[in-house]
Amino acid sequence: MRVVIQRCEKASVTVNNNTRNIDNGLVVLLGITNGDSEKEIDYLIKKISNLRIFEDNNNKMNYSIQDINGSILLVSQFTLYANTKEGNRPSFTDSMKYDDAIELYNLFIDRLKETNIPFKTGEFGEDMKVELINDGPVTIIIDTKENLNEK
Repeated sequence: MRVVIQRCEKASVTVNNNTRNIDNGLVVLLGITNGDSEKEIDYLIKKISNLRIFEDNNNKMNYSIQDINGSILLVSQFTLYANTKEGNRPSFTDSMKYDDAIELYNLFIDRLKETNIPFKTGEFGEDMKVELINDGPVTIIIDTKENLNEK
């Protein structure tokens, strides 16, 4: 799995004229690839929940999303696994097939609920419009293939 995490002052996702908003928190773009499993979900949930990227009174990144009582906007993003090595049209063969990926996406949501961090989501596989005011800007990319294989 691969996530792009953006610290935000506010963000929204609109799907079929239905808008979901958060204030002060994280936008998490989630890409799922072949071979991903619960192991990757557990790692990312723990990492996202505890990632200290919010500033304290000394402007040091010492606070997590939980520390600031922030919210998460979770958006599925198969294009995070775009392969652009050949030609000008990206290939998405590294993105997990829809039926398998939606199961993991829903499991990701279930595990996120267990953290008690407030969150909103987009709709898996739908066309979405995402807006955010990036705070910092702070943008972090986590790839479980790189991080989990280091251990």
